[in-house]
Amino acid sequence: MSFMESIRTVLSKYADFNGRARRSEYWWYMLAYVVVVLVLEAIFIFPALGQMTAAQTENPGAVAETPPMMVVGYVILLIVTLGLLLPSLAVTIRRLHDSDKSGFFFLLGFIPFVGGIIVLVLTLLPGTPGPNRFGPDPKAAQVPAQA
Repeated sequence: MSFMESIRTVLSKYADFNGRARRSEYWWYMLAYVVVVLVLEAIFIFPALGQMTAAQTENPGAVAETPPMMVVGYVILLIVTLGLLLPSLAVTIRRLHDSDKSGFFFLLGFIPFVGGIIVLVLTLLPGTPGPNRFGPDPKAAQVPAQA
């Protein structure tokens, strides 16, 4: 699955928690998500932090005022993050379904220190070959039939 195809697939299944997602679909989408967040931060947040740091070094005793651009950046970042929260959750659960795990395994991520590592490992594991209780193998649909 290509980069654009995976993003299109995830966004077209915006709140679809049923079925399975290939590793490529999940990881290409997560890469795009991280890039979008980093670009927004680079445009709005990081320059404003530099302004605040410069103002603080010029006048060490003063409280640095939050630049308006930083507030705008946080609002835009919040809107984008909330808009992509549901498809991110859905693709993660479909990815867990691919390895025949319940979507509730996502909740393991809330365990301090090790939970995120457990979910990371589960998303890295290959899916079960052939159909499982969550649907047909997404790789099988992509592979052309051998004559």
